[in-house]
Amino acid sequence: MKYSKIFKDKLNCNSADEVFNYLIDNLKETIKTWDYFVNWNKVIRNYQDVEISLNVLNTLIGKKNVEVAAKNLLKEYPKVIAVIPSLLAYRERKVKLLSNIKNFETTEYDFSKPIDLDKAVMFLKESGFLKLVSDRKIKSIPDYFIGVEVGLDSNGRKNRSGTSMEDIAEFFIKDICQRKGYEYISQATADKIKQKWNKNITVTKSSKRIDFAVNTPNKLYLIETNFYGGGGSKLKSTAGEYAEIYHQWTNDGHQFIWITDGLGWQSTKRPLRDTFDNTDYIINLDMIQKGVLEELLY
Repeated sequence: MKYSKIFKDKLNCNSADEVFNYLIDNLKETIKTWDYFVNWNKVIRNYQDVEISLNVLNTLIGKKNVEVAAKNLLKEYPKVIAVIPSLLAYRERKVKLLSNIKNFETTEYDFSKPIDLDKAVMFLKESGFLKLVSDRKIKSIPDYFIGVEVGLDSNGRKNRSGTSMEDIAEFFIKDICQRKGYEYISQATADKIKQKWNKNITVTKSSKRIDFAVNTPNKLYLIETNFYGGGGSKLKSTAGEYAEIYHQWTNDGHQFIWITDGLGWQSTKRPLRDTFDNTDYIINLDMIQKGVLEELLY
C-alpha cells in the first residue's frame, strides 16, 4: 500500500495497517437497488416478441381433448411452435431427451425449424403443460409466460450486483471528472484508450474491458470495481489477479485503483491483505464518500 497524507486527512488513518483496518471495518452490507430484483424491460421485451403466439395458445385453456386441439392449432399456426421451450423456462431451441431409459434412446426436438406436429404435441403433453392448460391450472398463458420470464431473470441478479457497483462508482467518477475537467471512459479497452488518448496499456486479452479509465493532466488511472456479499474461493483468485494487473499497468506508467466492497471480504482478509501490501491503492465505497478517490485522481 502506498501510504499517503490523503488517508490521514480524509480517514484519520496514520499508517497502512490503519488504512487496511478501515477498509475491512467499513464494508457495505448491500448495494441492492430496486432494479436488482427484476429487469422488467427485458421481461416485457421477451414477452412482446411472442405475444401473438401466446394469445393463440391461450385458446387451448379448458379444452377437454386438448391434445387434438393443440395439434390442430399448431397445424394452423406453425409459428407458435417456436415458443414451446420458453413455456418451460428453457432458452435453447434444441433439446435432446432420454426417451427410453432401458436402452438409453434419445429423441431430439428442434424448435428452430418446422417440426413434426405429433412430436410437438407429445413434448407439450409429456412436459405436463397440456394438463395444466386443460385443467385450467393455468388461466392465462400470457400472464403465465411473464411469470416464467421473471423467474428466468432472477438468474441475472448476480450480474446486476456487479453492474450496481459500477453504477455507484460511475456516479462519483463522473462527478469528479466534470468538476475537474478530466475525461473518462467506462468499459474501456486498450484500443479505445489508444484511440482517445494515444496511450498504451498491457492486456492479456484484446477483449479485456476495464471498468473505468480516467485521464488527468498527470496520469492515466485504470479503475476496476466489484462487490462481494459472500465469501468463497473466487475472492482469493480475484485478489491475486488484481495484483498481477497492478504490476502490468504500473510498468506501463499508469496508476491502478481497485474499488472493492462487500462483507465477503471479512472472511477472506488474508488474500486481500496480500494484494493490499503489494499494490498502491485498494479502496471501498465509504472511502470514496469520504473524498479519497477525488484526492487520488490528480
